[in-house]
Amino acid sequence: MAKYRFEEEEHEMFRKSLRKFLEKEAIPQYGQWEKDHIIPKSFWSRLGEMGFLCPQVEEQYGGLGLDFRYAVIIGEELERVGTSLTGVGLHNDITVPYIEAYGTEEQKQRWLPGCVTGEYITAIAMTEPGAGSDLANISTTAVKDGDNYIVNGQKTFITNGINSTHVVVVVRTDPKAESKHRGISLLMVEEGMPGFTKGRKLEKVGLHAQDTSELYFEDCIVPAANLIGEENKGFTYLMEKLQQERLVVAIAAQTASEEMLKMTLDYVKSRKAFGKAVGSFQNTQFKLVEIATEIELGHSFLESLIEDHMAGKDIVSKVSMAKYWLTDRAKKVAAECMQLHGGYGYMEEYEIARRYRDTPVAAIYAGSNEIMKTIIAKRMGL
Repeated sequence: MAKYRFEEEEHEMFRKSLRKFLEKEAIPQYGQWEKDHIIPKSFWSRLGEMGFLCPQVEEQYGGLGLDFRYAVIIGEELERVGTSLTGVGLHNDITVPYIEAYGTEEQKQRWLPGCVTGEYITAIAMTEPGAGSDLANISTTAVKDGDNYIVNGQKTFITNGINSTHVVVVVRTDPKAESKHRGISLLMVEEGMPGFTKGRKLEKVGLHAQDTSELYFEDCIVPAANLIGEENKGFTYLMEKLQQERLVVAIAAQTASEEMLKMTLDYVKSRKAFGKAVGSFQNTQFKLVEIATEIELGHSFLESLIEDHMAGKDIVSKVSMAKYWLTDRAKKVAAECMQLHGGYGYMEEYEIARRYRDTPVAAIYAGSNEIMKTIIAKRMGL
């Protein structure tokens, strides 16, 4: 894995520490987690103990106050183990930042320390059975009733859905708003609240160890004190935070491609056909050269994006490009690397098979790649 130019000695030490931890605590157990279709909460607790959950959170709330470079390292090292660990990145870099950016002081003190230790596991509930990429058309409602909101609706495809203790739920608080975008709010729904139930653990093509579920809200009583930010400004908050979410997905896709190239290089050097190493055939060499070249290009693009993101620049167009191009590229890498493994590539005992089934969903979640192209086109004035 190529090193980013912004990595310093302390980042390298952090990476080595995390990698050593994962080699002991995650890699040997990963196969069982896939069979169980869930990652145990005990692993989340261990991540918290070691300082690998939400390291960006300020020290006053139990965090380490570290910058986004550490999030990049955590995301890469988790992806090296397997894409099913994506829920940790969602907790660290996608859900918790809503609390940090828009939460009140009381909310931060109430929720952030538990998020850092792993006592609390977060999820964000946007998608509904009838509303995916079109967030403005969500139908889950939250009606004010005294000091509470009464929430009714259903969410689906929720990462960390089973393990979650705290869910940021996208709700409609003003159904009469002139614009559908203006009537949306964010509510923190906590496990055990009356009327909140978790549905079945969804059976997916890939990401078998990642708990993905449906969530139901039937006259669910949520204290008004759990409103994140201002009422009816939720859509604005979502748009502000989706830049980082898509960057995180792009980083994971790049890492997955790097891992698939590495394992395929090892395989073709050792596997023989017609009395020669598969890697000695021109077709194999050309395929792997093409993959390696595009991975190098992706790395350089990501490096500049991460630096611009940390500098607070508007990278919406470029991050949309990175998200769609790198996830599409990862799908192609998975298919080509599986082909180069021959029949063994279709066997579950070879990691490329798992990568082949885990990779495609990255082109769908965090906004489908078609939506990414729509965003870029609009910003090009088309």
